[in-house]
Amino acid sequence: MKNSQSESYAAAGVDITAGYRAVELMKQHIARTMTSGVVSGIGGFGGLFALDLEGYRHPVLVSGTDGVGTKLKLAFLMDQHDTVGIDCVAMCVNDVICAGAKPLFFLDYIACGKNVPEKIASIVSGVAEGCVQSGSALIGGETAEMPGFYPIDEYDLAGFSVGIVEKDNIIDNTKMSAGDVVIALPSSGVHSNGFSLVRRVFDVENCDLRTPLAELGGKSLGEALLTPTKIYVKPVLALLEKVAVKGISHITGGGFYENIPRSIPDGLGAKIAQKDVRVLPIFELLQKTGNIPERDMYNTFNMGVGMSIVVAKEDADKALQILRENGEDAYLLGEVIESDEKVVLC
Repeated sequence: MKNSQSESYAAAGVDITAGYRAVELMKQHIARTMTSGVVSGIGGFGGLFALDLEGYRHPVLVSGTDGVGTKLKLAFLMDQHDTVGIDCVAMCVNDVICAGAKPLFFLDYIACGKNVPEKIASIVSGVAEGCVQSGSALIGGETAEMPGFYPIDEYDLAGFSVGIVEKDNIIDNTKMSAGDVVIALPSSGVHSNGFSLVRRVFDVENCDLRTPLAELGGKSLGEALLTPTKIYVKPVLALLEKVAVKGISHITGGGFYENIPRSIPDGLGAKIAQKDVRVLPIFELLQKTGNIPERDMYNTFNMGVGMSIVVAKEDADKALQILRENGEDAYLLGEVIESDEKVVLC
């Protein structure tokens, strides 16, 4: 690439040599994610991954794609770029695991106003960390320098995950019944949803993001809001090996009311007592500051529950034990009942 340069392109605002420098800087982070299935190195036109189908009779590929959303505005304001990549991976792999699929590989897409190699490498370091946490290989990606389209100090970040599951093991809620229990996996914070409302409530462009707050346990507002989305892949995979899971919901935008119903069949609903929801301090501060109705809170944010899992009542204790042994402070959130409402908060 030493001879690849264009003064004309650079005059238009695109420095292709900066892209090469960014790739060199990110190689160390990408190397952390390599798994046995990776066939190609970075720099080719496509990422190659060899499927190991031993033990599968009818393998099914499961894909998920998402971005980080306007949470990125907090990264710009805090000038902290090494965690949003975790969010990007989490939003994809947490969706894939809802079908019972093991994530295999990940690709990212970064679009920016100006390619600053050190910043791009910092972003990718977060993506790599998310891949390590989920057992995914980072096999490719794209960095697009788009002057005049994005401000020079801003960027967008999105990603794409592919996983695999045995066809007979796909989690599709068909075996769910009244009397089953709902287990909560705690969130790490706001995760990556609802930030248009978060930014408006706190007026983040004009407020103090760095002073520690007693309401947040000594964390600053910026620190609390930038806390990356928790990745649930490994604990859930461990659970799936030993317990028959009947439904999984990733609690993202739309909160309880939109996401929990996605794993519950018609005629059934999840009955949840609000007193049993372990609401995080950031949500209490958000509701108080913005004077947000409780219904809107549960219909926008995860409220401290990043994922819900449905199992038979007789499997509840075993499921909780496995999840706790794998680092999750899981707890009973509610029960499945016969209902025309998919979520009954009481």
